[in-house]
Amino acid sequence: MRDYLLTLCVTAAVTYLLTGPVRKFAIATGAMPEIRARDVHREPTPRLGGIAMFFGLCAGLLVADHLQNLNSVFELSNEPRALLSGAALIWIIGVLDDKFEIDALIKLGGQMIAAGVMVMQGLTILWIPVPGIGTVSLTSWQGTLLTVALVVITINAVNFVDGLDGLAAGMVCLAAAAFFLYSYRIWYGYMIEAAAPATLFTAILMGMCLGFLPHNMHPARIFMGDSGSMLIGLVLAAAAISVTGQVDPDALKIFEGSTRQATHAALPVFIPLLLPLTIIAIPVADLVLAIVRRTWNGQSPFAADRGHLHHRLLEIGHSHSRAVLIMYFWSALIAFGVVAYSVHSASMWIVLAIVALSAVGLVLLLLPRFTPRAPRWAEAFVPPRYRRRTVQPEQAAVPTLAYGAELPEAPEERAPVTVGAPGAGGVNRVHGVNGATAIGPRSRFPDGRKAGTRG
Repeated sequence: MRDYLLTLCVTAAVTYLLTGPVRKFAIATGAMPEIRARDVHREPTPRLGGIAMFFGLCAGLLVADHLQNLNSVFELSNEPRALLSGAALIWIIGVLDDKFEIDALIKLGGQMIAAGVMVMQGLTILWIPVPGIGTVSLTSWQGTLLTVALVVITINAVNFVDGLDGLAAGMVCLAAAAFFLYSYRIWYGYMIEAAAPATLFTAILMGMCLGFLPHNMHPARIFMGDSGSMLIGLVLAAAAISVTGQVDPDALKIFEGSTRQATHAALPVFIPLLLPLTIIAIPVADLVLAIVRRTWNGQSPFAADRGHLHHRLLEIGHSHSRAVLIMYFWSALIAFGVVAYSVHSASMWIVLAIVALSAVGLVLLLLPRFTPRAPRWAEAFVPPRYRRRTVQPEQAAVPTLAYGAELPEAPEERAPVTVGAPGAGGVNRVHGVNGATAIGPRSRFPDGRKAGTRG
């Protein structure tokens, strides 16, 4: 565990330290696309945060290769090299998309090629466990198709949920933490070496997300972009494939006794093995709903819109930060609930705790519908939105304009900020840069407009 924690800390430190220079590089190269209709942020924000995350991944693998207890993962398995090859390919595609906005079908083809590269190097699903039957071996083409499908679905699920500051990085970090606990239990508890690569991948993935989150929390100073969202989605898929397709369920000694007893005993183990996407259930649900919604409306499944789950949370009245925390809550509940049930399925306390926490989550979702007002004596201990509104003398003295009256003149706009080098059509100009910029400090007074950002 000490070596895994060291790898996690090194990955987080490298990602954190490189994000600042990467942000300045993104501003200098003009990797700051214009505000789109589906975006919830109001100021152009640099992307390419995936560059720092990729180098954090490389640093984590390099450190793990030189640790005595983790060096065996590289000697006995080719999966770390397969992960690095697929991650490098998907990262290059993401960087090009962040800069030049490549076509969605080209990105989909690149995702399939990256998955194929990992399959060619041994990171593939060899068998799947089936309750009541046992281990079912897969043919070469069956394993390849299943592996590619899992990689593509996971990458796009993470990419779809990347819509608010810190949302994708935080949700994937929680998913990686749950997966780490499960794979570490298989590796250390059952002494199955085949689970060691997945444990390493999830530890590195947590470091990548934790190192990037301080720069990406609201208000975000930089976005991870497709170079980051597709990268962490691929790493999470690689961990799921490693656990599902490389760990033999017979080694867990779950097929003992009668068929009914073996099936009941194996059920908790099959949940994370057969359904690794339950760890990212929220992004997958968002992906499925987006495809159904767009197809129903006669649009392409790849067409962007503002109907994602985080958009709906903002529409019903949640603030940006609270919408992100609610998504964190549900992701953690599903991920850690599944892992806890897989360990102690016979305990009713786990089921009752999950039900109780689900009720708490529903109350949090309905908070904008019911805004209680705290009593006078408790107003100092609650957020301002729960205090009784009082009319200030300055507000009462503001005159009301009659119908048809002319509005006062708006203040003169500031000159646009020049970003990047001059291009073929002149200089790239934007009216503001979200967060601290390379040419000035971050403003201490946040913008009062009701708007979120994308992270």
